[in-house]
Amino acid sequence: MTNRLVCIGDSFTEGVGDDDPSAPNGVRGWADRAAAVLAREPGFRYANLAVRGKLLPQVLNEQVEPALAMKPDLVTIYAGGNDLMRPRVDIDALTDSYERAIARFRAAGAQVLLFTGVDGVEDALFRHMRGRVAIYNEHVRGIAARHETLLVDMWSMRQLRDRRMWAPDRLHLNASGHTEIAIAVLAALGVPHDLAPVVLGSRPRLSVREQRAANLRWGREHALPWVGRRLRGESSGDTISPKRPELEPFDDSQGLTADRSASR
Repeated sequence: MTNRLVCIGDSFTEGVGDDDPSAPNGVRGWADRAAAVLAREPGFRYANLAVRGKLLPQVLNEQVEPALAMKPDLVTIYAGGNDLMRPRVDIDALTDSYERAIARFRAAGAQVLLFTGVDGVEDALFRHMRGRVAIYNEHVRGIAARHETLLVDMWSMRQLRDRRMWAPDRLHLNASGHTEIAIAVLAALGVPHDLAPVVLGSRPRLSVREQRAANLRWGREHALPWVGRRLRGESSGDTISPKRPELEPFDDSQGLTADRSASR
C-alpha cells in the first residue's frame, strides 16, 4: 500500500501538455491521475515537486533533499530528457549521479519507480536522438535491477509513437498520453483502477503539403521560442514553483469524473 507518494522530475512529471486550468500550475498529468486512484486508500498523501525545464542535475540538487525529508514510501523520478536534447551530454556521468540519488531513496526505505525514455523513431524531431535515449535507457534498466526498483518502460509503449498522444509542441504528452502513463504506473504498482485508454482509431494520412504546413506552424509557434530561450539562457521553469510542494491529502474526483465521461 502506498500512503506517502512523492514525485520528482521535470515537465513530464509536472504534467505539462495535459492542460487543466483548475489544477495547480494549470496542468494535471499522469502523476495527479495516478494519485487520484491511490487516494482511495485512507491516509494517502501526495506531493509533486517536479518543475518543467529542469536538467537532471537541477532535479537532483533541488528536489531530492525535500523529497527525502517527507519520508515517502514511494518516490517516482524521471529526469534527463532535457539533458539529452542538449548538443553535448555525458550520459555516463548523468546516470551515475542519478543512481546515487536512487540509492539514497532506497536506503531511506522508499520504493522507487523509474521510467525509460520514449522511442521517437517515428518523429523527425526525436529520431536523431534515438541512440542517446537507448543508451540512457540501458543505464536506467541497470539501475532498476541493481536497486530493485519498479520500472515503467515507455520505450516499449508503442502507442506513444502516435503523435495524437502528444501536445502541439511535440515535446509533451497530452491528456491521452498522460492517461497511458498513469495506467502503466498503476500496473507497475499492482493497483486496480478504472482508467481507460483513449481509443484513437486509425491514423489520418496527411499529404506532403499538409505535413509541410504542420511542420512550419510547429517551427514558428514552438521550436523558435524554445531555441530563443536556449540562446538567452532561460528555462520554461524559471518562474514556476512545484505544483504540490507539501505532502497532503489529494482529491481529484472532478477530474476522474471527466475522464470516465470522456471514455464512454
